[in-house]
Amino acid sequence: MQHLNIALVQTNLIWENPEENRVLISKKIAAIPKHTDVVVLPEMFTTGFTMNPIKWAETMNGDTVQWMRKLASEKNIAIAGSIIVFENEAYYNRFLFVHPSGEINFYDKRHLFTLAGEHKVYTQGNKKVIVNYKEWKICLMVCYDLRFPVWSRNKENYDVLLYVANWPKTRIAAWDTLLKARAIENMCYAVGVNRVATDANNLVYNGHSAVYNSLGEEMLCFLEGENAIKTIALQKEHLMKTREKLGFLKDRDRFTL
Repeated sequence: MQHLNIALVQTNLIWENPEENRVLISKKIAAIPKHTDVVVLPEMFTTGFTMNPIKWAETMNGDTVQWMRKLASEKNIAIAGSIIVFENEAYYNRFLFVHPSGEINFYDKRHLFTLAGEHKVYTQGNKKVIVNYKEWKICLMVCYDLRFPVWSRNKENYDVLLYVANWPKTRIAAWDTLLKARAIENMCYAVGVNRVATDANNLVYNGHSAVYNSLGEEMLCFLEGENAIKTIALQKEHLMKTREKLGFLKDRDRFTL
């Protein structure tokens, strides 16, 4: 598939209210253009960035996963975003990628945000995940992972680096800079979806969701604080031609974590 049409949902999140957030997001997804392939939601899209997983965690058979499966099937799209999951006596900030078929790939956030105490209540993931979807290879990452380039290093020749986040306005310059850098160094499309508005901790989020191509050129961006959906077509031919012409990935250093 030469084009991958991705819809970025930059939205407010209702604090610790999964049901209302599902209703809100369902209305937004109902308005997406036809022929969309993937819809991307922010980090912890059912609750906001809460440190109260005991109350709000769900299972992989819970309401939100069933909702994602149903919506993906009805709209014939993949739906991606992170929620709180309880599994094997542990809580995870889990990035779900739900296929139209109902198949689910998931990635557990590796870099837990110690500044907010995320490491005290959630369990760290230890597996990098590459999703194969419509002949595209998509690498899943969550928020704070953006600061750690070794973890996202493109050893697998993936095509898209996909970040979902609750990244506050006070540090948004880092988000803008690092998202662009990840696209350049990995010679891939970098897609970042962040939330907007103010949460219960009085943290302000101004979005800056964006898409960069493999040369670090901005292809799509949201206005400051914009609550909206935007769709963009990623082009496999452009990506492959750029990699073949420049060949930067061939000169990677060889090392492992």
